[in-house]
Amino acid sequence: MSANSSSKLSLYGGIAANVAIAVSKFVAAYITGSSAMLSEGIHSLVDTGNGGLLLYGMSRSQRPADAQHPFGHGKELYFWALIVAVLIFAIGGGMSFYEGVKHLDHPEPLEDPMWNYIVLGVSIVFEGAALVLALRALLEKPTPGVSFWTTLTTSRDPAVFASVLENAAAVAGLLIALLGVYFGHLLNNPLFDGGASIIIGLLLMGVAVLLVSRTRALLIGEGASEATTQQVQELARRIPGVATVRPPLTMYLAPDDVMLALDVEFEDHLTATQVEEAVEAVQNSIRAKYPEFKRIFIEAKSLAGRA
Repeated sequence: MSANSSSKLSLYGGIAANVAIAVSKFVAAYITGSSAMLSEGIHSLVDTGNGGLLLYGMSRSQRPADAQHPFGHGKELYFWALIVAVLIFAIGGGMSFYEGVKHLDHPEPLEDPMWNYIVLGVSIVFEGAALVLALRALLEKPTPGVSFWTTLTTSRDPAVFASVLENAAAVAGLLIALLGVYFGHLLNNPLFDGGASIIIGLLLMGVAVLLVSRTRALLIGEGASEATTQQVQELARRIPGVATVRPPLTMYLAPDDVMLALDVEFEDHLTATQVEEAVEAVQNSIRAKYPEFKRIFIEAKSLAGRA
């Protein structure tokens, strides 16, 4: 399965789960008067819309290049991921925090918690399944010796890392809501329910800040990792006739589209035809190992010309 297909599958799985869960949470919140359940309903509703925005961004980013966008529209996915982060912070986190504060100011006695437990239990199962799909997409091509956190925070695919963070926050939020409802009824204190809603809001805000930081780096032109650029230099040096390779310049235009600019000096005895063949060999060698380098620009120089 391609990375793009895995990304879409994780998003579709998340949307399907969140639609059903949001409805059930709102019904449970209406019946029981739980602030934490209302916050969780808002959270699932926001996640549903966010999944749709990321799918829309993926569709827009795959449009072909044109005169006004010669490098394509790949970065549009990063833009929509940024919008998703803002929505999580403002609507998901902000409204959950507000509902919690309002519930603390005006606590209401909780009704029979059975509906809350049923909905939360079912929600944890569905959200957990969506999280598994997102994790599979993230870890589809694991890098030996690289931790999960590093893999997550260096992923260049917003459809994947945003899905993982959203679903992880959803599962954590459900557990927080479950604890809030449980202790609220156990101690006959509705303040636990409001406090759970505030914690859920802060959790979502934290996730949103992390998403903003990640998408910002991609929007302003993040390049390939240092290990990758060093390997690119080494691949170029192995080509016969190559004398010197300067550190390459790279930039992600999309999750699977990286631009590479390489300054290469060739030995002075090479003819123009041989230099052309060497340039093609460098490009083929790099693309064989890193197919994401779809645009490779090589500035060829000769040692004789420098002398």
